[in-house]
Amino acid sequence: MNLFGETKQEKKQPFKNNLKGFIPLAERMRPENFDDFLGQEEIVGEGKILRLAIEKDGAPSMIFWGPPGTGKTTLARIIAKMTKSAFIQLSATSGSVKDIREVVRNAEKSREFNGQKTILFVDEIHRFNKAQQDAFLPYVENGAIILIGATTENPSFEVNSALLSRCRVFIFKALRIPEIERILRRALGDKEKGLGNIKIKIAPQTIKFLAGMSGNDARTALNALELAAKFSPKDKNGAMEISGDAIKESLQKTHLLYDRDGEEHYNIISALHKSMRGSDVNAALYWLGRMLEAGEDPLFVARRLARFASEDIGLADPNALAQAVAAYQACHFIGMPECNVNLAQVVAYLARAPKSNELYAAYQRVQEDIKNLPAYPVPLHIRNAPTDLMKNIGYGKDYKYNPNFTEPVEQDYLPAELRGRKYFEEKR
Repeated sequence: MNLFGETKQEKKQPFKNNLKGFIPLAERMRPENFDDFLGQEEIVGEGKILRLAIEKDGAPSMIFWGPPGTGKTTLARIIAKMTKSAFIQLSATSGSVKDIREVVRNAEKSREFNGQKTILFVDEIHRFNKAQQDAFLPYVENGAIILIGATTENPSFEVNSALLSRCRVFIFKALRIPEIERILRRALGDKEKGLGNIKIKIAPQTIKFLAGMSGNDARTALNALELAAKFSPKDKNGAMEISGDAIKESLQKTHLLYDRDGEEHYNIISALHKSMRGSDVNAALYWLGRMLEAGEDPLFVARRLARFASEDIGLADPNALAQAVAAYQACHFIGMPECNVNLAQVVAYLARAPKSNELYAAYQRVQEDIKNLPAYPVPLHIRNAPTDLMKNIGYGKDYKYNPNFTEPVEQDYLPAELRGRKYFEEKR
């Protein structure tokens, strides 16, 4: 298997310059070097530690965490090419421990006989169970393979801590609309791998529309462009004329004014937040629908609801946070469209709940003191004293164990410099 999984026949022939090729446009346009790789400047920009490690052939085992279509697979392939490593791709949806061991055997042979390293790229690594993830540990430790795992889920929750501790985690950000526009224009102009040899007429605003409606996913945008080009009518000059309607059909979603990376995204989440704060159930449900029907990630909404439950309701109804966390779990388990009613239930609950920002205000006061005041030492009497030495120098001395007293216990818990400081101020 070569770096890009090409057969010998494919290597002899360039990509087809028409729309009948079997290799999708998104795959054909996959960047092969840093010059063509767009986005993720925080990770692989000039002078960044990962970029330097790759250029010096010292790439470690890594976890790439980020949304779909942001370049995780592409970057793994670029790393393999630049380091002249064998590249093996394994999907966690179909791979097994047996497959892992087979890859490692081949990697060890390659290293022994050819001196070549092997990069094992595991797509959706979060779908591997604990035993499967544990199977990587000895081979990552002894350097038999360089593991690059890709995941759209938070690796803190979905990747075993033992494996996570042996890998560097790099967070991929969603591509911005201008970046996706550049990718689309590159595909339209590329005569070797893209659509450059085909007469295509598409307005700049249509390209921008496609970029905005792709969900920040370059793969989605390129595949929609290719599909629209295949079935768009030709004008009198024989050029395929791609319209906004063709893009909508290719994306299979209705157009709502909602840009997940732009102003409208923040306008609508703000409208939802303020509608719930104002106890307007109807408005809150409407803004929820505007987001979900436009393709917003339900987990993003659920996270904001969890924040709202503590920021705007807090102890006025402690059950609000439990409701919001339950909604997040429901979204994680079943996804869209089924979880829309779970989110609707919680939005209605939060909108109707009593409101209080006491906790939010209290923590802001704490933040201000931590920012502006010294880090005062912990008072001796409430320090932990697990050793005799600590006890002998006064740790824990004169501490009053509250359960041993029936009357109120008078002792200080704040540093002496903050004695009497009030952070939490009840309004009722």
